[in-house]
Amino acid sequence: MGMTMTQKILAAHAGVCKVSAGQLIEADLDLVLGNDVTAPVAIEEMKKMAVEKVFHKDRIALVPDHFTPNKDIKSAENCKCMREFALQQEITNYFEIGEMGIEHALLPEKGLVVAGDVVIGADSHTCTYGALGAFSTGVGSTDMAAGMATGKAWFKIPAALRFVLKGRPPKWVSGKDIILHIIGFIGVDGALYKSMEFTGDGISHLTMDDRFTMANMAIEAGAKNGIFPVDETAIRYMKEHSIRQFKRYEADVDAEYEHTYEIDLSSLKPTIAFPHLPENTHTIDAIGDIKIDQVVIGSCTNGRMEDLRTAAQILEGRRIAKGMRLIIFPATQSIYLQAMEEGLLATFIHAGAVVSTPTCGPCLGGHMGVLAAGERAVATTNRNFVGRMGHVEAEVYLASPAVAAASAVTGRISGPGELGL
Repeated sequence: MGMTMTQKILAAHAGVCKVSAGQLIEADLDLVLGNDVTAPVAIEEMKKMAVEKVFHKDRIALVPDHFTPNKDIKSAENCKCMREFALQQEITNYFEIGEMGIEHALLPEKGLVVAGDVVIGADSHTCTYGALGAFSTGVGSTDMAAGMATGKAWFKIPAALRFVLKGRPPKWVSGKDIILHIIGFIGVDGALYKSMEFTGDGISHLTMDDRFTMANMAIEAGAKNGIFPVDETAIRYMKEHSIRQFKRYEADVDAEYEHTYEIDLSSLKPTIAFPHLPENTHTIDAIGDIKIDQVVIGSCTNGRMEDLRTAAQILEGRRIAKGMRLIIFPATQSIYLQAMEEGLLATFIHAGAVVSTPTCGPCLGGHMGVLAAGERAVATTNRNFVGRMGHVEAEVYLASPAVAAASAVTGRISGPGELGL
């Protein structure tokens, strides 16, 4: 039996010719990532190991993004811990306020991840980089500490699910709708500790932003990682952003998959995940009149240029509903600047939105958008658990930037079609 794409990458980094599902390996790491929530814990653990130096100063990335700009004393202390560690260890890829961004948008933009890499990050959405054909996965802070110290990590080789994407998605159907559709039918544990491998001719119709979104939310199906083939779209992105050499891996024709799902992208509709799980999905034509109080557009899932352009296209010449709060946060400083230069920020502000510096704050109910009891929000984020964005009696509906922007205008969950678009 052959190997999947993920299995080939892990085998290469373990220095073996072949691996199989369930096997334990120790693999070399190309990058270790931490943020202002998880890195301070890892730094303390590394101190306990009595290790004086990280394994490679160029292959650690520290990004303060969750509670920054610092919302309180504790978050300031966490960032100070990271800053001092980065200085002492001469970490090349430490991104402070002014050059930081949301980690999972920032690292590909900076060219720090390329196809064929093995990346761990002390954040569950580290699986984002599978969009580039890398194996990337979230780990705990202790594993991050071991990774920083040794440049290695232990893995159990995941079994795999194959998703064959066919056809072209209709207008207003994006990567967010596709991954919500998938999670809706396999469930939040449908890919538990498995690799979600996306194939099929439909991939050619997906932009890199679509792919980043889909790989990002593989964890919401319980997956160990999500991964896309390395096609011309991915190669073009890497050449534009990175000077590193990449390695292209392809699944063997006789690779073993636990299940294969075929998805006709042309049949999909804008999809929304109702509270309180990403699997609780409904299409836009099958929901009732659900009034909302707040819309959040941004995050590591949907804060990239394509997402902002989609939102601006819908908001252009329109105003948000009376009493509505619309928060938009570009995922990186570069995206923020480009959106400003393209006039998108003016469109947002004229529509009644507030535009934030890059931060994860609203997504995890940390700051800058916390919900009160009884409030409802439509968000382009990735999780809608109880209490995720604030009070346990608040509700979060996950949606694409197109649905989020249209909903901000109408004051209830709506698709662009309701605005005649």
